[in-house]
Amino acid sequence: MTDKDVILDLERETRIGLPEAVLCAGKSVAQINRVIDQAVQGGISIFLTRLDEEKAASIVASPFDYDPISQTAIAGPWTAPVGAADIALVSAGTSDLPVVLEAERTLAFHGATSKQFNDVGVAGLWRLLKIRDELASFPVVIAMAGMEGALFSVLGGLIPSLIVAVPTSRGYGITRNGETALHSALASCAQGLVAVNIDNGYGAACAAIRSLGK
Repeated sequence: MTDKDVILDLERETRIGLPEAVLCAGKSVAQINRVIDQAVQGGISIFLTRLDEEKAASIVASPFDYDPISQTAIAGPWTAPVGAADIALVSAGTSDLPVVLEAERTLAFHGATSKQFNDVGVAGLWRLLKIRDELASFPVVIAMAGMEGALFSVLGGLIPSLIVAVPTSRGYGITRNGETALHSALASCAQGLVAVNIDNGYGAACAAIRSLGK
């Protein structure tokens, strides 16, 4: 393998306002290190997704900020954003946390702040109703849910915010690794609800950033 098997898009941020990120699943450590080298040579930091702990331990980069729960990393210097959050991250269950953190770290890398509201699924509807007014104050809400994905439609009927639904693969049996939650999001009668692919916290965060013009 040579450098020709990885070609970093250094001009993407100029074109669309969002820099390229690197999906590490399916890539070798050598390929990932070559991508990071290209980023360093281009004078940018790079966001990495789906990077397992074994590969992360072999990455040659400094600074290198790795989170094992979300399996995301930032290679190169960066500063976490501060200030009031304008994006809410809402999860149906604690099991959705890896997807929540992928979205949170994506937002932070792009300079956007967020606030988490975890384990507020509709099986205990009072938990969601308790925070409804606060959620309504956010212009964008990213919602993560597996199982039957009912959280998406319920939120869509309670708050005026743009809701980005992220079906997660949490569940078993007929949930089919998130397919049932995805179908629920796509078939929702809640007006203006949008959805991204299963477990795609990164994509949901980018959608939120685009919607806010950040």
